[in-house]
Amino acid sequence: MKLCSVFFLLLGMFPAVQAGEGKPRFTVSFSAEQSARPLDGRLLLLISNDDSREPRFQIQEYGLNSQLVFGMDVEGLKPGQKAVFDGSAFGYPLTSLHQIPDGEYQVQALLHRYETFNRADGATLKLPMNRGAGQSWNRAPGNLLSTPQTVRFSASGPDGFHIELDRVIPPIPKPKDTKYIKHIKIRNERLSKFWGRDIHLGAVLLLPEGYDEHPQARYPLVINHGHFPYTFRGFSEKPPEAGLNDRAHSRAVAAHAFYQRWTGPDFPRVIVMLIQHANPYYDDSYAVNTANLGPYGDAITYDLVPYVEKTFRGMGQSWARTLYGGSTGGWESVAATIYYPDEYNGCWAACPDSLDFRAYQTVNLYEDSNAYFSKSHWKKTARPGVRNHLGHVKATLQEMSYCELALGSKGRSGQQLDIFQAVYGPLGQDGYPKPIWDKLTGEIDKDVAAYWKENYDLSYILRRDAATLTEKLAGKIRIYMGDMDTFYLNNATYLLDDYFKTEGSDYRAQVYFGDREVHCWSGDQIDPKTGRRMGYHSFFIPKMVDHMLKTAPKGADTTSWRY
Repeated sequence: MKLCSVFFLLLGMFPAVQAGEGKPRFTVSFSAEQSARPLDGRLLLLISNDDSREPRFQIQEYGLNSQLVFGMDVEGLKPGQKAVFDGSAFGYPLTSLHQIPDGEYQVQALLHRYETFNRADGATLKLPMNRGAGQSWNRAPGNLLSTPQTVRFSASGPDGFHIELDRVIPPIPKPKDTKYIKHIKIRNERLSKFWGRDIHLGAVLLLPEGYDEHPQARYPLVINHGHFPYTFRGFSEKPPEAGLNDRAHSRAVAAHAFYQRWTGPDFPRVIVMLIQHANPYYDDSYAVNTANLGPYGDAITYDLVPYVEKTFRGMGQSWARTLYGGSTGGWESVAATIYYPDEYNGCWAACPDSLDFRAYQTVNLYEDSNAYFSKSHWKKTARPGVRNHLGHVKATLQEMSYCELALGSKGRSGQQLDIFQAVYGPLGQDGYPKPIWDKLTGEIDKDVAAYWKENYDLSYILRRDAATLTEKLAGKIRIYMGDMDTFYLNNATYLLDDYFKTEGSDYRAQVYFGDREVHCWSGDQIDPKTGRRMGYHSFFIPKMVDHMLKTAPKGADTTSWRY
């Protein structure tokens, strides 16, 4: 549906296309076999005109071809009790069931289960616990769902349908350790105290070649930030198998090529750590202390990192710790460097999320009044949210917000805009994150924007605290950004780069822009031997090691790990 059509439908000024008698209605229930006790959660109705995959895998916040999702909150839904979807259920891309044209559709329902948290700050919240899939609602173990069924909307057919949640998503098998790849999981006291229950941090480690053969060696730790890592993907001891499609074959070739570089004689011997810090709001915590997620920054920096270094013979010194990552991981790498300048020896950040909220994607949170539209006297123009390398818009900010609103109320969608407001924002009166803008209208809350600025606008913090940060961060910040970034993140990077080139030149930051490059460009990654892109690990790790060697303090161990 066109953006302007959605807007006018909400105002009741645009006629809806109706199916049947104009009132398609669905009831959804589950039996005691699926759960003997009442359940809380977000109940989703998924409707698709594409039967190539289950409807639950066809919802796209960022794409042009999303199928339909409608959502409602349920509390204490009992076995056999029917929840009702009618025209009042909010949906995306269509906002109401009453707008669905006549036709044949695949329909599926899914219950994204919530648990009750009694937090230390006094808030009692109902949220989805990470159960091994981060916050992927369509794959989360324990969620109830239905077998897809075909329904037909027509004037002569029924307008009432029932769906039975007859399946439970099974647990995800734990990944296996190998010679090089290890998985750890530890309970964290800080986070457990905040959330009122046991909370764990995990990590996936890639150990260097020769680790077992050099028991006296101590290694630098390079921390890769990013979205929820199940295991260390992109590293394979086996060459590509026969029969793979082109995309799978390309990935397999790249994974084996990295294994060959990693185990070769010239690649630096370091420990790589990928952090698992999924939480009730998102796949990861953004690695900072926040009002809504708790002290993840301290838990990672002061608890998880020392544990890994002690357990796996890390150097255990700040000069021998560096950070890298892309997108979410890019922002986290910059943020951890700023918030913990004495603990890390710099960041290599690709396509970081907005570093300056004067350009929060395509919105200036401090000057604009509405996130969805640029307003003038005679018209309102929709703000873009996602584009391709040619600038063709694939989704607007309003559409992205509406998708998340259908997937979850109170910031519980588990998606990108909702985690931004959970990380950057204050608590609302109900204990959930206070929204940065009204999800229906897009009107920006200036009080919330001011809170964001003082606490998480990294560009502003670098300017505000330059007197104390400049010396500690000099030469430590490196940012790589495509100038056609898919999410317009280059706009914020331009603002920060302008500061680094003028008043902030003493930071000696390095910012690189890729011509016509999209999300997540990270510099010249071409392997001169193969002609293929190398990926973050192969490209950044040698650069980080060079930096560590140049900045190592007198007497530091720069030899035991260089074999």
